[in-house]
Amino acid sequence: MSNPDMSNSRTAQHKIGSGFGATSTADDVLRGIDLTGKLAIVTGGYSGIGLETTRALVGAGARVVVPARRPDTALKALEGLVGVEVDALDLGDLESVRGFADRFLATGRTVDLVIDNAGIMACPETRVGPGWEAQFATNHLGHFALVNRLWPAIEPGGARVVSVSSRGHHFSGIRWDDVHWRRSYDKWQAYGQAKTANVLFAVHLDALARDRGVRAFALHPGGILTPLQRHLPKEEMIASGWIDEDGVPIPQPGLKTPEQGAATQVWAATSPQLDGLGGVYLEDCDIAGPAPEDGERVGVKPWAKDPEEAARLWALSAELTGVDAFAARG
Repeated sequence: MSNPDMSNSRTAQHKIGSGFGATSTADDVLRGIDLTGKLAIVTGGYSGIGLETTRALVGAGARVVVPARRPDTALKALEGLVGVEVDALDLGDLESVRGFADRFLATGRTVDLVIDNAGIMACPETRVGPGWEAQFATNHLGHFALVNRLWPAIEPGGARVVSVSSRGHHFSGIRWDDVHWRRSYDKWQAYGQAKTANVLFAVHLDALARDRGVRAFALHPGGILTPLQRHLPKEEMIASGWIDEDGVPIPQPGLKTPEQGAATQVWAATSPQLDGLGGVYLEDCDIAGPAPEDGERVGVKPWAKDPEEAARLWALSAELTGVDAFAARG
């Protein structure tokens, strides 16, 4: 694996005044942007904010490939959208990742936008593959393998790669002595580690790839009630004030609609305001600032931006998945 100069062309982690905000929608940030002829890959692009992302990109003229763990469900959800393809992909199964990538590369097409949107949250302790913790494996390792395997199609297009993280990364850095939570599993801290991994992935990918014209971003989409909450007991969501006894969402300040929740990842993937930038964490359609010391869950934690942590995670991920598109580069 190459060891890029992390000080070269780094983007400052502070707001740039995009003119958009928490209530902006995916359609808002795409207004005036023509994506005709562009090809996007959106994992999980058939549910929640992923579906809204697909709709917005197609509306702006892009063709969108949606890798889906449930292809039949995806086809139904995307019915009527012109310019969308669905193919099978289970991010928790590295052979499935290989199969999807091989099929896509066989088409000879290049990719302009990759949005690693799919994920799971706060699930009961679950093991996939060779006993890997499911959130780390699905949210991070599956996407790591996917992007590295698709690299021959990503590099020629000078693509943007968008890693959908969360303010959940505040819960935990990388637990280096037990990344698969074989001791004292905590579903929220495990989720936090996986979301930190999503940010670190973008940090190091951007450092490796920017000299080839490929830039990477990570982001928090906002608080949105979507199927991502499917693993949470109803009682827990009631206690958190998210839903009432009948399961109806309770309006609360700061809660976004799916259309608003999709905005930051669409902005990250397409906005000319981010030309020449990369390796940063975004929220509310802008570059986020550092997390404040008072514990408020906004901005990005230092452990998710540390270039040494990012390089260490990349090396571990390459070892675990057996794939690294940059391994042969000096």
